[in-house]
Parts: sequence; C-alpha cells; structure tokens
Amino acid sequence: MLSLRATTIILTASVGIIGANSLALGPIAPSIAADLGGSTSTTLYAAGGYGLGTALGALTLSPLIDRIGVQRALFGALIALASCFTASAVTPGISGLIIAQSLAGLAAGIGLPAIYAYAAEIAPKGQESKILGRVLVGWTLSLVAGVSLSSLLADLIHWRLVFGLLSILALLCGLIVFLSRPPKSERSDIGLQFPLRAFGLPGVPALLTICFFFMVTFYGTYAFIGDHIHHTLNLPLRAGGLIAITYGTGFALASLGDSLIDRHGTRSLMPWVMGMVTLTYALMAGFSGSFAALLILTALWGAANHFGLNLVVGSLSALHPSKRGIVLGLNSAVTYLAASAGAFAFGPLYETQGFAMLCGLATVLMVLPVLIGFALRLRPSIPSALNSAD
Repeated sequence: MLSLRATTIILTASVGIIGANSLALGPIAPSIAADLGGSTSTTLYAAGGYGLGTALGALTLSPLIDRIGVQRALFGALIALASCFTASAVTPGISGLIIAQSLAGLAAGIGLPAIYAYAAEIAPKGQESKILGRVLVGWTLSLVAGVSLSSLLADLIHWRLVFGLLSILALLCGLIVFLSRPPKSERSDIGLQFPLRAFGLPGVPALLTICFFFMVTFYGTYAFIGDHIHHTLNLPLRAGGLIAITYGTGFALASLGDSLIDRHGTRSLMPWVMGMVTLTYALMAGFSGSFAALLILTALWGAANHFGLNLVVGSLSALHPSKRGIVLGLNSAVTYLAASAGAFAFGPLYETQGFAMLCGLATVLMVLPVLIGFALRLRPSIPSALNSAD
C-alpha cells in the first residue's frame, strides 16, 4: 500500500495532468494549426470540446465513483485520458484532435471528482483540508506545465510531444493507482439514478451556488488580464507570464495554511475567505493601471482562491460521504460551465469598458457567496460536516 504522502503526490500529479491539457491547447494552437493545415481558431475548438466534455462527463459519469469506488474510477479515468492523449498526439487532422480532446474531457469529468473524493477518503481525521490543499497544488503545476513547458516543447521539438508526455504521465499515474490498495469507501447503496437529483441534498445547492459565482468571476477575469497588460498597459507578452507565475506562487504557498481550515472549520471561514476574494477584485479594479500593483494583487488573488477552492470542494466532499462522487461531479460540471459563462459574459464588457470594469463586476458578483457563507454559519439545519471543526 502506498504511503499517505506518495498517494497525495499521485493525486496532485493527476490534477496537474488534467489541468495542463486544458491550458496547453491555447499556447500550442498556432503550431498545431500550421502543421495540420487549419486555422488557430478552428484548432481551439478542441479546447472547447475538452471543457464541454468535462462538464458532460461530470454530470453523467460521476455516479460511477460511488458505485465502483474511487480507486477503480480514477484508474479508468487516467487510462482513458492516456488513450485520448495518444490519439491527440498521432492525429492526422484537426477534426481528429477535436474528437480526441472531447473524449478526454469525458474522462476528466470523472477523473477530477474521483481525485477529490480519493483525497477525502485517505485523509486522517482532522487533516482533510490539509491533504486536499496539497492535492489542489496540482493546479499550480498545470499552470507551469500547461503554459510554459508546452510552449517550450512545441517551439524546440514538436507539439505532438506535449500530448505524448501527458499520455505517459497519465498512464504511469493510472498504473500506480491500480497497484495501490483502495481506500475504505462509503459506497452508495443504490446510487442516485439522475445526477441532478443531488441538487436536492441538504447543503448542496448553497455550496454549488458559491462555486458558480466563485468560478465565473475567476475565469471571466483571468481570461483577459493578459490582454489588458499587453494592449492597455503596453507591456510585452512575457509580462503576462509573470502574472501567471505570481498567481501560481500565491496559490501554492497558501497550501501551507490549510491546517487553519481543519482547526477552525469550513463554515466559520467560508464568508471571510469569500470576502477576501471580493476585496482582491475591488483592489484590482482600483489599481488596474499599475503593473506592479497587479503583480502583488495576483499573488493575493492566488492565495485567496486556493483557500476558497479548498473550502468549496472540502465542504461538498464532507456533506454526504456515500454520495461523494456524484456531489463532486456536480462541482466539476458547475466549474466548467462557469468557465464558459465567464468568458462569454465578461468578454463583451471587457471590449467596451476595459479590465477595471471586469474587476468591478466580479466584486459585485462575489457579494452573493459572502452572504451565503454568512447564512450557512447561521443555519444549524445544514449538515454538521460544514462545521466539523467548530
């Protein structure tokens, strides 16, 4: 049986693989288009297919996690991802890439909630947020590998190597998961026949509402900060890379404080962390014209978002252990739908009003998660898992 540390590393790497694939497509799309004889915009349909596939997979396949257990669900997802990445690496045309990436999205849709559920099941009592926080650092790894490393490999060698390496890593993680001893799971007796019925479980609607607004503001703002720095502040493209580094650094370093969540409880901290995210957007709106200020604020943004993501995922995971897979599947579906909604809703506003107005809108939208967070503190009817450490 793998040690707790080794299992955590594998789960962190698995998150990094899933995130890196989605982030890698943007930087290497021009290389793919030139090689396969298509346009960059058409090539990016593969990224859209991956996102929509993930949302669909999370909605339809996540019940399998509760029925077959997290180990088998994660193993199957990683092997499926490895197969789809291999297909992406050898595809002769853009249409094949779009199909392969859409199928990879389906696998990621069950893989992400399985990873989060796995982390909850292996965590020692009282260390759930600490272990989950370490797993969430995989998103920082995906920023580095998905943006920086993928561009470097595509420029120096070939874009196909990016998908080839992702395939090998997914296969290795899958095999390690297969050879490890499965954690003890609370299986659902009959399972939920329709995933959307999980919205009726106590506490789930409130937390998914927080998740949606938390994610829609992040994706809607982060998608345009690079363009703002390049075209509005007239700085080189590499300046946008520094923003990604500071955000990722803040996100990763915040994991050192995850034990505070275990100590004080998710319900106590939820409104204050969401308030910290709200304040960050307000400050970014006020200092959007200063690159130095944005560098500092994006580090704070990353730290606040780390705690916010930990609180949302950790709370959902603890609510109904026997239905953990399907509840976390809804979380993944809401996340990827929010990503699409953020790009569509914030884009026109950015084009007409600029980045400061985007941050102002994000500030207003985040007021609702803060209010819901305070409401959860005042409602003892919500399951006690939200307040386990209080």
